[in-house]
Amino acid sequence: MKPPSRYSVEGTVAAVLFIVLIAVVLVQILGRTPVLRGPVWTEEVARWIWVWMAFIGIAEVERQDGQLKMAFLADLLPAKVRLVLYTLIDVVFLGLVGHLIWISYKTVLRTSNNISVTLPTTDAVLYASALIGFVLILYRILRRIFGRRDVTVTREPTL
Repeated sequence: MKPPSRYSVEGTVAAVLFIVLIAVVLVQILGRTPVLRGPVWTEEVARWIWVWMAFIGIAEVERQDGQLKMAFLADLLPAKVRLVLYTLIDVVFLGLVGHLIWISYKTVLRTSNNISVTLPTTDAVLYASALIGFVLILYRILRRIFGRRDVTVTREPTL
């Protein structure tokens, strides 16, 4: 399996969200000084951006296959057995992510009428971050399962 490309949609979106989060938190900090009167909405926006960034970032880690794993025992196995083991783990993870997609979908529907405290939108926008993040993770798991050819080495995530 070829190494993942350095840049991706998930990584770029997570990085942009991180920059926006820094700007919002800076406005929030300056709003606590006599220099600037801080808007009320900055705390909620910062929280929402952080959640979106986290779910999109998790999808980027999945794209790079960079999650934490204890592979020292798996590395002792023959390559074919290791391939079966990693595929089995991914199939179980696929089922879990599928269930989480269903839960997040129901949550988005359930919260579509809840109005945010300080923002002119519903809480469904916040919970949609989980839905989109899990769908991206599902896509990456499927690509890894059907693109897996060789697991002779444990790859480190690219920086």
